Amino acid sequence: MTETTEKEFIPGVSDEVNVTEKAVREMKKIMEENKIPSDYGLRVGIKGGGCSGLSYTLGFDPEERSGDTVIVKDGVKIFIDMKSNLYLSGTEIDYTDGLTGKGFVFNNPNAVKTCGCGSSFGV
Repeated sequence: MTETTEKEFIPGVSDEVNVTEKAVREMKKIMEENKIPSDYGLRVGIKGGGCSGLSYTLGFDPEERSGDTVIVKDGVKIFIDMKSNLYLSGTEIDYTDGLTGKGFVFNNPNAVKTCGCGSSFGV
């Protein structure tokens, strides 16, 4: 397990993944509304598929796995497997609830192409 501590995040420069306060608040809200135990973590990953080749995955997991990077922010655990961490390096995960829709947003400096909906990317 690799656990990250809070450092200054510089988009596109920092190696680690950053999760904004707004995203953490939404994660807590989802956990509370769905009665997900507080010791669970949000698993963030990458899988093949989508119109640009790769897509983001999100889901709650009861425990970390061997090789996971674990980010703890305001009491919320985020698990990222080793392979996904390569594609997510330097990414900022945010939450938007504006006029154009709401949901988690991945500001990924490694993505050289994205689809219109923003849920898939290519490197």
